[in-house]
Amino acid sequence: MMAYVVAQGACPFSIERPVMRQRWERLTFLHWAFEPAAVQRLLPDGLEADVFDGAAWVGLVPFFMHVATARGHEVPWVSRFCETNVRTYVRDRNGLAGIWFFSLDAARLGAVAVARTTYRLPYFWSAMRIEGAGDEIGYRCRRMLPGPRNSGGSGASSPRTGAATSHIMIRIGERYADDELDARDHFLTARWILFSVAGSRRRIARACHDPWPLHRARLLHVDDGLITSAGLPDPDGPAIAHYSPGVDVAIGRRERWS
Repeated sequence: MMAYVVAQGACPFSIERPVMRQRWERLTFLHWAFEPAAVQRLLPDGLEADVFDGAAWVGLVPFFMHVATARGHEVPWVSRFCETNVRTYVRDRNGLAGIWFFSLDAARLGAVAVARTTYRLPYFWSAMRIEGAGDEIGYRCRRMLPGPRNSGGSGASSPRTGAATSHIMIRIGERYADDELDARDHFLTARWILFSVAGSRRRIARACHDPWPLHRARLLHVDDGLITSAGLPDPDGPAIAHYSPGVDVAIGRRERWS
């Protein structure tokens, strides 16, 4: 399965009966290489850091979110908001690959509450905005409500509370042709499963969408405290940047993970 995903950037399954539909748009991927041990110590039992070129990878991913029911209905003033996540890539004991979220900041308190209670994800309520014009786009985030420690089951080291902030500016370049994207591009962006742990409850959820329309991106400015707030060291070296105008996403029901 993984070889297909890496080669094509395409979802290896379909979701016939989604429980939710989303659109992720104006999205930037920033990734830094980390020593695998620095990431592994923050993971729960049963998950191992997924490595590429000998490194674990941590992503800072800001975007604009649309949330709708399975039939596409939205709730005014609730269903659209900015979000930023800090994530890494993992495998379970059976080789299943997916995402582990260290934190997810969202600008809607109701969305934070629902995600914490249903998907058991470490969401935080934050003041956020997306700004810019033309080929430049910026993202600002200031955490308002850190929430309880160890939410999301982040393992041995829990995220530190506090008013973490993030400010990113990028310049958007030309779109990649499909044959220009390499294995690392797909490793960092073509991910379809998330893991969550809350006490003894271990779950996965699937997200299916068309291959990302990816653009070149140049990082103009980064001043971020979300990564270190998760218990990780400061990123070292330049970030790998991608931009996407967005995709429509089908979200599957929660499944047991063992």
